[in-house]
Amino acid sequence: MSSMANHDLILGQSHNLALGHDQQLMLSHNHSLGLGENHDLELGQTDDQHLGLGRTHDHELGLGIANDHELDLGLNHDDEGDGVHTYGHENELSMDQKPEHDDHVMPIPTQNHDLDLPENNDLAVSENQEFDENMALTVVQNPEMSIESAEAIGFHESQLMVTTPPVIQARTLAISPNYELSVGQEFPDVRSCRRALRDTAIALHFEMQTIKSDKTRFTAKCRSEGCPWRIHAAKLPGVPTFTIRTVHESHTCGGISHLGHQQASVQWVATSVEQRLKENPDCKPKEILEEIHRVHGITLSYKQAWRGKERIMAAMRGSFEEGYRLLPQYCEQVKRTNPGSIASVYANPTDNCFRRLFISFQASIYGFLNACRPLLELDRIYLKSKYLGTLLLATGFDGDGALFPLAFGVVDEENDDNWMWFLSELHNLLEINTENMPRLTILSDRQKGIVDGVEANFPTAFHGFCMRHLIDSFRKEFNNTMLVNLLWNAAQVLTILEFESKVLEIEEISQDAAYWIRRVPPHLWATAYFEGQSFFHLTANIVESLNTWILDASGLPIIQMMECIRRQLMIWFNERRETSMQWPSILVPSAERHVAEALDRARTHQVLRATDAEFEVISHEGTNTVDIRTRCCQCRGWQLYGLPCAHAVAALLSIRQNVHRFTESCFTVATYRKTYSQTIHPIPDKSLWKELSEAEGDVNASNANQLQLQIAINPPKSLRPPGRPRKKRVRAEDRGRVKRVVHCSRCNQTGHFRTTCAAPI
Repeated sequence: MSSMANHDLILGQSHNLALGHDQQLMLSHNHSLGLGENHDLELGQTDDQHLGLGRTHDHELGLGIANDHELDLGLNHDDEGDGVHTYGHENELSMDQKPEHDDHVMPIPTQNHDLDLPENNDLAVSENQEFDENMALTVVQNPEMSIESAEAIGFHESQLMVTTPPVIQARTLAISPNYELSVGQEFPDVRSCRRALRDTAIALHFEMQTIKSDKTRFTAKCRSEGCPWRIHAAKLPGVPTFTIRTVHESHTCGGISHLGHQQASVQWVATSVEQRLKENPDCKPKEILEEIHRVHGITLSYKQAWRGKERIMAAMRGSFEEGYRLLPQYCEQVKRTNPGSIASVYANPTDNCFRRLFISFQASIYGFLNACRPLLELDRIYLKSKYLGTLLLATGFDGDGALFPLAFGVVDEENDDNWMWFLSELHNLLEINTENMPRLTILSDRQKGIVDGVEANFPTAFHGFCMRHLIDSFRKEFNNTMLVNLLWNAAQVLTILEFESKVLEIEEISQDAAYWIRRVPPHLWATAYFEGQSFFHLTANIVESLNTWILDASGLPIIQMMECIRRQLMIWFNERRETSMQWPSILVPSAERHVAEALDRARTHQVLRATDAEFEVISHEGTNTVDIRTRCCQCRGWQLYGLPCAHAVAALLSIRQNVHRFTESCFTVATYRKTYSQTIHPIPDKSLWKELSEAEGDVNASNANQLQLQIAINPPKSLRPPGRPRKKRVRAEDRGRVKRVVHCSRCNQTGHFRTTCAAPI
């Protein structure tokens, strides 16, 4: 604080200014030192300002006389910045506000800034209390007074000169929290008191042992044997406030020597990283450990960091148990905000434990029935949440080939019964929304439960293998990249001759692999034999296509997971709707590229016309018959993909027909826009569900429905096992290596060794 001319230092009535023999107070011409009735110390000639603390220069520095009144110039006070500093409960005066003027400011270090006031409140600067490198001023009555703020206090060089080394003008303050404990220090309640003591112990690297802790008292001592440090706090009468009554001596133990800390509990970890997790919920436990070690200098276990994160995330998103309990209300909100949607939850009637959840949004139902290709893929995702479970998916495809999720089912476990239930719900969804349900093509891994469910609920549908599952099974048996690529090629070729040629190539490399392929009926997976309409989709690869967000969602509580899915669908619908408005073509971009390629190839084809609808098309690949009335080509490309192949395009061009008129309607931009014409609407926060249900329940809901909403669903009985899930990893050096086929030297058969041979002698 700079002392300009005529600065007033306001002192109490009997406050004397005493300087030791080594301290010089130099006053320039006409400067007067006066202690009149107004107790002003006047320094200077022209200015008439008081020496103050705060934003303005009109504040007075008051030094109280009563005991236990702290003059605190630290960081732990929350001044609102209004320019006025007032005394709190402890008569604390803080210097959190920086002076508005920056002239001649001299920074002061943080260590040991003490201001000593004798019993008669004299301001004394003795010879052993000089302004040294530490700028130490000591307060006798209250030694806890400290300066920890970065506000500068300066003296004008021409007015007041003190014998101090010049180097201190270049030093800066290291700002650190104040962890000092003093008698009379107050806390809002016992929990705040314990928290403050815990934080102090961690910061100062000593461990506490609690002796007594109840609603009115808290007593603790240093955990190190022989250390005299002890603290006692008690509740003030009539209020929940706790105050420190006694603090016995200082530590003699030297602090802890290990890297951990007993007071670093899971709750402390949660409190320490709460703000970071709110800003970045994807923060990993390893990152939490690194931050705690960097900031606090202690090392914790991975489990502590993980549990601390789980505690904060549960507070932010709700617990897993609460998610199941609120499922009936959530389903009601789905149907209320998105009319026409299907949302049903089923529990075990004996104990109300969760069993099944089925959700399909009206916008998805409308888009699939009116604009998507009649193709569905069935898949599942194993949940990573506390109570495990499985997410079942039925996914279609829009005209441009993007995934179009239709329905979701959550079950307590994957089994044949639950697949039968899911496909029954899916059949009811399609049947009640259209009288003439299209003949579907369904792709899956064809496990027994799915096969039985499809046969029971979609008897007219064609049920083929999803190539992703077939390839995965083949790779497990024969871990050979060349064989896998040949299998893909065999699945994609259009003619039977090409298919057989690819299988022969596989047989030349491995007869076992060729035998494995021939055991799977080719009409279930090979395009050359395929009886349904695949629309370029031998595999949907749902999980890999959605893994950027749905795999992360699979570890959330059930309602949070479904909300994550709903929000993603809502974003997709809006983005794709807006994108399609910019398309100037008749067909969607992927279909437009396919037709353009067919046009290029068709220019070299020779066309012979047999009738108005039948043509013979000759190319370097061979001869194919095209019927434009039935939209069939002998190569089967037109039937399988829904877009004219090069042979069909050549025939259409020969009679000057518009090729775009002979494509399936799902490939047009107009139909694509219809796919996403409906909107998936937001769902209100769960805090409003009860109020909204009560507002509409009397009018719209039956008594039975209201009773169902009051039923609390319990979590399923399945629990995630403790510890980290084991992962089966394939070493890099083993990838692409041909799996060795074991051979028995006793019976000359493969698949076992001589020691395990069971053939009769």
